[in-house]
Amino acid sequence: MDPARPHDPFANPWTRLSRRKVYENPWIEVYHDDVLRPDGRPGVYGVVHYRNYAVGVVALDEQERVLLVGQYRYSLGRYSWEIPEGGAVIGEEEPLDCARRELAEETGYAAREWRELLRSHLSNSVCDELGICFLATGLTPGVARPDGTELLQVRWVPFDEAYWMTVTGEITDSLTMLGLQRVALLRLGVV
Repeated sequence: MDPARPHDPFANPWTRLSRRKVYENPWIEVYHDDVLRPDGRPGVYGVVHYRNYAVGVVALDEQERVLLVGQYRYSLGRYSWEIPEGGAVIGEEEPLDCARRELAEETGYAAREWRELLRSHLSNSVCDELGICFLATGLTPGVARPDGTELLQVRWVPFDEAYWMTVTGEITDSLTMLGLQRVALLRLGVV
């Protein structure tokens, strides 16, 4: 570092020398980057670019229950309890429209009131996926129509129990954990 020039802690310390796409499908692109690392030495970086926003819905009823969906997650090799979630194609669908669609498709429910809870980068060391979570209230039931990749169970869980499931590790999905945490803070009047 040049002592005559002050260091900007927010400046990008990486230099991309080259980039090549090594894989793509309708949801992701995977890149192999040759880089100069922050210490100036050569290195490589793998980056997964997501073509969708991850969108989740904390659906909360008048009895303070949360609507959870359960499904086997192929990538994890295990069953997972989560809030209703889906993907909004970046530049083509608004995240709130996706939230409404996913809640209806996965659970059959619609909501009168919507509030954005948070935006979060879900695994920023290897990907650029942005997660957006909404709170849905004023719920009315309907008929679920999950897509062909989803074999879902739907269940109402008291909010405190659902939150506790994140503490015990029964819920590990990051968007679910973040959404429930934000609702807990709202209930405490902290945010």
